[in-house]
Amino acid sequence: MSARPAASAAPGIVAAALVVTAGCWIATVYGARAMAGSMHMPGGWAMSMTWMAMPGQSAAAAALMFLSMWEVMMVAMMLPSALPMVLLVRGLRAARPQESALLLAGYFIVWLAFGVVAYALGLGVVTAAMRSEAVSRVVPPATAVALVLAGAYQCTPWKRACLAHCRRPLSFLMTGWRPGAAGALALGVRHGAYCAACCWALMAMQLVIGVMNLPLMAAVAGVIFVEKVWRHGEALAIVVGMVSVVVGLVLLVAPLMLPAH
Repeated sequence: MSARPAASAAPGIVAAALVVTAGCWIATVYGARAMAGSMHMPGGWAMSMTWMAMPGQSAAAAALMFLSMWEVMMVAMMLPSALPMVLLVRGLRAARPQESALLLAGYFIVWLAFGVVAYALGLGVVTAAMRSEAVSRVVPPATAVALVLAGAYQCTPWKRACLAHCRRPLSFLMTGWRPGAAGALALGVRHGAYCAACCWALMAMQLVIGVMNLPLMAAVAGVIFVEKVWRHGEALAIVVGMVSVVVGLVLLVAPLMLPAH
């Protein structure tokens, strides 16, 4: 198969991706509104209802609801960033449509695994906070520390290396592609792993500030996309990291400067 049919299919792929992305954003907005609400906790923070089971809901059902919503949110946020790799595969390797679909499946399997870890950590924190006032009061400074650490990662060589893979995946594709369904799925998983290593700090910022905060979600999705496609994306990553570090330090130090009661 020549690259010409693959190239001619590119507009259709882009159009389909836009439709899917828009649909997932609509579903994400609906889900975020359904999960709106919070509980004020000792220590001056608000626990999102996202981490709590609904009345009469089992723990398994609550986890399934979160992970379903998480995966839809990941498609909404990450599909535009993953699309260049799909187009590259179609253009250079003339992959069949099912192989492109499997590449994306592997990519989003990684983000589903990320969601499993995020849910386990979030559920553990809120469960401990509800059982212990002392733990609850530690959550705000722990959030500040998480922002500092996530911001610091944005400025590291590890971030730059993973971002370079996402910005220039050609060499990875030329050496990592294997024909067939298994090869496409494996390539998607590897690409997703690089992407998760590149973007975990941005996702951590979203998780600790507000997992279903729609403006923040849109901002993080925008930063991820711009980091990968803009020629100054590496500089943007550092700027975002420095802002996160400053915000985290302010949140960490500000309570210490308040007068004691």
